[in-house]
Amino acid sequence: MVVSGSVVAMVVLFLLGVALVVWCVEVFIEAVAQSAVSLGISGFFLAVVLAGVDLENGVLGVTAAVVELPDLALGTVFGEALFVLAVAVGVAGVLVPFRMDVPRAYLLVLVLVPLPAFAASIGGTIGLVEGVVLVGLFVPLLAYVYWHERRSETTYLIAEEVEEAVDLEEAAEVTTASPRAANGGPIADRDDPTEGNRWNVDLDLDVDEFVPELAHRSGPFTLGVAVLATVGLTVGSLITVFSAEGIFLAFGISELAFGATVLSFVASIEELALTVEPVRKGRPHLAVGNVVGSTAFYVTANVGVVALLHPVSTDGAVMAVHWPIFAACLLVVAVMLARGRVTRLGGVALLGLYAVYWIANYAL
Repeated sequence: MVVSGSVVAMVVLFLLGVALVVWCVEVFIEAVAQSAVSLGISGFFLAVVLAGVDLENGVLGVTAAVVELPDLALGTVFGEALFVLAVAVGVAGVLVPFRMDVPRAYLLVLVLVPLPAFAASIGGTIGLVEGVVLVGLFVPLLAYVYWHERRSETTYLIAEEVEEAVDLEEAAEVTTASPRAANGGPIADRDDPTEGNRWNVDLDLDVDEFVPELAHRSGPFTLGVAVLATVGLTVGSLITVFSAEGIFLAFGISELAFGATVLSFVASIEELALTVEPVRKGRPHLAVGNVVGSTAFYVTANVGVVALLHPVSTDGAVMAVHWPIFAACLLVVAVMLARGRVTRLGGVALLGLYAVYWIANYAL
């Protein structure tokens, strides 16, 4: 098959669009986090919200739905959910097997939260009513997570990008309320089991280390940066979606398959770092939080917003390929987390399931 120059141009535009979206998301999160600290907004609440919302996937899915490519949007939902469960956890298991105790509440969230979307899929279409219900489910879920994290000894669901902002906020509060230890840091209250370890606070953190370009800027300035980043997100997502349409039409690929494989894979690469790096650094709870939070967002608010903008068909491959392989990956991850061990064997199984997912998308 001879690839024309126009197709090559569309591939280049596609990659540039994804890169712009990812970069603007990073700038947006950093700007909002810094402005939250500057304006006195709870950095912890911000962390929980941003950990529960995968902005890249949400923006790409919404854009695809707006331009009437709902199958592409639904493909990104399944594709990124499978990437987080199978590739991110799988690679972490293969490279750095780890042990940890996961709260039973988060295990239940991980296993039960996909059920409403699956039930809606059985009817053949996820429409406006189902979309409202799915988006509505995400709000109390987020509120529950906020409540659970506030009373937990270990912070699970926290956005890696705004972790420094929470550290800054909490370090400032602890510094003003606690006596100084010999090394210059505040002394934790030993009568409170959550004090000093709930946040994993870096008491030596210099404000210049957090978003160096924005650290000393005012709250309104950083909010302005966030607005500009939103504009960049919009432009990047439009470039990505329109070039993606040209690619899957040129190669005769279904938009559902393209969104579930190529688009999701390229847009989700950073999920590897958000999962593997915390484990490598001895902080696996952050990796688990990323998996739980991302999965919950994908199968509630994300698919719900897409359905609000355009009805989504769930016949054919959705029930024959996407849901079964998603369920298999979810089962493997849930069993490993319930046992408190993410193993190499489990990681290999997950990566194998992801390979099967790609093959199934193009075989049907």
